[in-house]
Amino acid sequence: MAFGIEVAVVGAGKTPFGAFPDRDLRSLAVEAGQKALANAKCQPEEIQAFYLGNFAGPEFTGQNHLAPYISTALGMTGIPSTRFEAACASSGAALFHAFMGVASGIFDVVMVMGVEKMTCQSTARVTEILSGAGDCDGEVRAGSTFPSLFGMIARRHMHDFGTTREHLSAVAVKNHENGALNPDAQMRKVITLDQAMNARLIADPLNLYDCSLISDGAAAVILCPADQARRYTDKPVSILGMAQASDYVALEQKKDITTFPAVKLAAQKAYTMAGLTADDIRFAEIHDCFTIAEIVALEDLGLVRRGGGGFFTAEGGTRRNGAMPVNASGGLKSKGHPVGATGIAQICDVVQQLRGEAGERQLKRNSIGLAQNLGGSGATCVVTILGQD
Repeated sequence: MAFGIEVAVVGAGKTPFGAFPDRDLRSLAVEAGQKALANAKCQPEEIQAFYLGNFAGPEFTGQNHLAPYISTALGMTGIPSTRFEAACASSGAALFHAFMGVASGIFDVVMVMGVEKMTCQSTARVTEILSGAGDCDGEVRAGSTFPSLFGMIARRHMHDFGTTREHLSAVAVKNHENGALNPDAQMRKVITLDQAMNARLIADPLNLYDCSLISDGAAAVILCPADQARRYTDKPVSILGMAQASDYVALEQKKDITTFPAVKLAAQKAYTMAGLTADDIRFAEIHDCFTIAEIVALEDLGLVRRGGGGFFTAEGGTRRNGAMPVNASGGLKSKGHPVGATGIAQICDVVQQLRGEAGERQLKRNSIGLAQNLGGSGATCVVTILGQD
């Protein structure tokens, strides 16, 4: 797939991720949007379209019609404002459609945002809401939750490839080490391998430290044609390639649960658009909703050999000084996972790295970065490849 106009990210902004009982969904969204506008030195009236990624705002907060509810609060009136829902890939999907809007020449300057307010509900209710992104008539009715589904994926991966409990824990230890350096992370806590391996069991073999967090937060970026980017910033970041793909919602419909076809297809299309291969990627932000998800994604993205994700991680390959740094932000595991915000937050983190603005987390090899945003148990995937102009 080719595209016409080259597209750049010219502004990025996000809130801290965490539990904020004194904040509502709109205030989080407005904060992220205002930060992105300021970062791009852009005025609200310059924005020509607003794309919102949000998974379950109506269920979490009771508020529907969220896109204009937020865009007007930012002073953006009269423009098309649309909400996208694709489970945990909601804001990745919003970004893909915003990208197409600019690349096609329909719009010049757009804002893409992701937001979720989850902590206003009990853990049991959050689990119930999240389960709605699964196969409700089949797997969910039978009692499955996403921890149990990814637990089955982990167990099968262990059986087929020799992945171990220690490999899963190595993902958590590394991401917590990175998140401890991230001022916006929800859980800035270094953990030991022993802690990660012996935490409370959630869904065998996954324990507490294998599972991402319940979070509040928002993130936003501003896109424009690359040839106009210098009007807004002296550090534009180009979207070199991007793709979205989908697959069956139900895990039981997949031929092999240790790989996600949507991830492989989206990656292949993004690499082709960018004229790159997996060997050209210097770092990645990967959707580690569960530790096994990071291991599987490493393989499906072609960053390591099939079945080698756990071994590569345990050997230090994904650490900040490793051969392929992954989730220098702390990932969903430590940074937090406000579901609808995650995809755009990943883009913000890649942009920070490419601009050399990641502080203590700054990577030395940072010329080309990849973001992989997953929805459900592999039913939606968005892959974005970015590079410094």
